[in-house]
Amino acid sequence: MVSYKELGLVNTREMFAKAVAGGYAIPAFNFNNMEQLQAIIQAAAETKSPVILQVSKGARNYANSTLLRYMAEGAVAYAKELGWENPQICLHLDHGDSFELCKDCVDMGFSSVMIDASSLPYEENIALSKKVADYAHQYDVTVEAELGVLAGVEDEVSAEESHYTRPEEVIDFATRTGCDSLAISVGTSHGAYKFKPEQCTRDPKTGKLVPPPLAFDVLHEIEKKLPGFPIVLHGSSSVPQEYVDMCNQYGGNLPNAIGIPEEQLREAAKSAVCKINIDSDSRLAMTGAIRKHLAENPGHFDPRQYLKPAREEMKKMYMHKIINVLGSDGKAE
Repeated sequence: MVSYKELGLVNTREMFAKAVAGGYAIPAFNFNNMEQLQAIIQAAAETKSPVILQVSKGARNYANSTLLRYMAEGAVAYAKELGWENPQICLHLDHGDSFELCKDCVDMGFSSVMIDASSLPYEENIALSKKVADYAHQYDVTVEAELGVLAGVEDEVSAEESHYTRPEEVIDFATRTGCDSLAISVGTSHGAYKFKPEQCTRDPKTGKLVPPPLAFDVLHEIEKKLPGFPIVLHGSSSVPQEYVDMCNQYGGNLPNAIGIPEEQLREAAKSAVCKINIDSDSRLAMTGAIRKHLAENPGHFDPRQYLKPAREEMKKMYMHKIINVLGSDGKAE
């Protein structure tokens, strides 16, 4: 058993309470490798933003759970080296799909876990979420649960159709599960193709797709039912067109990739939404920068040569999200 406190990590309880009260959101950035982790810590340290390092089941398998534990501990030490005296860093399991997986993460030093039983019938979702919360809370690990289903594909998470969270269920669900935060469905979606072209309109000037708005009426109704309770938005990458264009210009094939407009995320961050998940934007920034570098430097084969500009591009993107979208900069001095 490894306690996250031994690694220098924090759970989400205090950072979420401050975010809800302060009208901003905590960035939850998924990572799969060292360069992503370096870029996240550099951006958070420079902006003094609390940050959640998210690891999906697939990323955990890819990286190795033991290595992840030491990477998280190293991330805290690295942040201090960069001048961040009291780093507010959480290591979080994204979309845990079983009690066993969540338990293993708690036992390996994660400070927060998500149990995603949203595809199960309502009562089964409650039962599994409560089982995870009961175990995690013994070790002061915070728990995120999900109510409602997001469409899209990301790692092992896949759903063809979404359905919005039902506001009338949230009080019963949060009370009976004992979860610390609640992921809801209000129109966000996983992956780089968050909407089908037929769901969008086209800007007559640019010809680019314009996505439908998020269901803020549902969000506000949930806020009324659970005043002050931490709400989470998954699938909230904006899929910046500059990175889509960069990928496509240098050999990629990402037609009609589209995300959530940043102005809608800014509005959400000012509400009870205190955690916003971003994954695809990092993937696009990294891949676009790598494609560009290799196209312009065909003789390069040292991974450091193309991973360095990729890391720089991701850091730039993370800092933009922290400062200009989520408003979390300066909240962890």
